[in-house]
Amino acid sequence: MLKRFLLPVLLFLSFAALSQQASVDTAELNNLREYPKKNSLPVRRPVLQLQPVQLPESQLNLKVNYWRNWVTFGVNMNQASFSNNWKGGGVNSIAIGTTFNYKTDYTKGDKNYVSEVILQYGKIKNKGQLQRKSNDRIYWDNKVGLKLSPSWNFFGSLNFESQFDRGFSYSTKDGVETAKTISRFMSPGYLTESIGFEYKPSKYFWLRIGTGTARQTFVLDKDLYLNNDKNFGVEHGKSFRNELAFQLVSSYERDIMENISLKSRYSMFANYEKLKSIDQRLDLTLIAKVNRLINVTFTGVGLYDDDATDKIQASQSLALGLTYRFPK
Repeated sequence: MLKRFLLPVLLFLSFAALSQQASVDTAELNNLREYPKKNSLPVRRPVLQLQPVQLPESQLNLKVNYWRNWVTFGVNMNQASFSNNWKGGGVNSIAIGTTFNYKTDYTKGDKNYVSEVILQYGKIKNKGQLQRKSNDRIYWDNKVGLKLSPSWNFFGSLNFESQFDRGFSYSTKDGVETAKTISRFMSPGYLTESIGFEYKPSKYFWLRIGTGTARQTFVLDKDLYLNNDKNFGVEHGKSFRNELAFQLVSSYERDIMENISLKSRYSMFANYEKLKSIDQRLDLTLIAKVNRLINVTFTGVGLYDDDATDKIQASQSLALGLTYRFPK
């Protein structure tokens, strides 16, 4: 019995002694291990010796473009046709209109130059009638400005206005339609020079106050008065008239909603000799963008000029067409 009891005790003591010896050996090995020191290899930091170098502007070959340009070109077309037995009534017609707008702006320091060209022409032809113009305008405006303050400029401007084609008045007698010429290129034509002050509080609005303005009216067709008694204010038999006046011109151009832009221009011309009769014109253009090329355009014009007629003249059009703009 004693042997059976002593044998397990001896085995346990032997195992404990071996474990203690193994722990001692492991601790000694850990103490003998050596780890590399941090940043054991010395690295010398480079010394950067940077110095500014002065180069003359002639060697930099820098080019600054002070010009900005915008181009818009549009074509609108309308067409309608009816069969001979169409009971709803109607007339076959076709209409086409084109617009071209070019604007350039040069700004350097306190000096500014702006030039804008607006060309518009359109025709409409109804079955059984003579063809008619739906639009016809040539307008070229130039302005040089010198900045006086953040919102005020001193300016001088020169603009020209006329039309491409002949304009007619129509009458029908015994079922036959006839046309009489009442206007044509340079009959009338207007050349206006103005100096004054420009108020421009933002990029989309400006107002020109032309305290010194002169306008020359040209009617090169000396027989035009036979069909147009007023002859645009030019004395019968003559082709030129000069006026001195006070002038106001304002422009507002802005995106009023997403994909919808508004452009308006108002001008007032007050002849110093007859301030009771003031020439006024309002142009309004509203463009709704369908996609990159297709637009819906509404245009309206209100005009009063007693040298042409004693009543207010008005026109409006609504068209769907293609418009290309650069830059996009």
